[in-house]
Amino acid sequence: GIFLQDEWSLNKQHKILMGLRYDHHPVHGSIFTPRIGYKWNTGPTSILRLNAGTGFRVVNLFTEDHAALTGSRDVVLTEKLNPERSYNGNLNYVLKIPTKTVLFTADITGFYSYFTNKIIGDYDSDPNKIIYSNINGHAVSRGISLNIEATFQFPLKLIAGITFMDVYQNRKDSMGNM
Repeated sequence: GIFLQDEWSLNKQHKILMGLRYDHHPVHGSIFTPRIGYKWNTGPTSILRLNAGTGFRVVNLFTEDHAALTGSRDVVLTEKLNPERSYNGNLNYVLKIPTKTVLFTADITGFYSYFTNKIIGDYDSDPNKIIYSNINGHAVSRGISLNIEATFQFPLKLIAGITFMDVYQNRKDSMGNM
């Protein structure tokens, strides 16, 4: 694979970052995954970033899904598995509040990822088998995260964070409905 990236400064407050990854897989061929990012220094202590891009993942069932290794079930592939693809974006805001003794940082990010070709193991259809196939539909992972950090002048840093996620799959049923 090859990854190329370039950053353009429009002025002191605005930058654009563009990237392109190219991979050649012996089974799946050429895979391109572009991305773009925009950074706006909204003030001396705050930054707003907007990013979008694509991704892929060639899944190795035997290293990522340990249930396939137990030997208690037959592993069945119902089709040639295609690599998982993702389309994603996020919006990030960072605010730094310096004081005489502590630097406080707040970081909030909203994110959204849309997946096609997601590989799902079916453990329920047959108790003696794990049946793998690409999802006939799509999956979504979206959410928001907040991190708060306090960095002291002496060697101590406190970090607290919380993430809310909404993750789901939409599949076509036997009638073709999602």
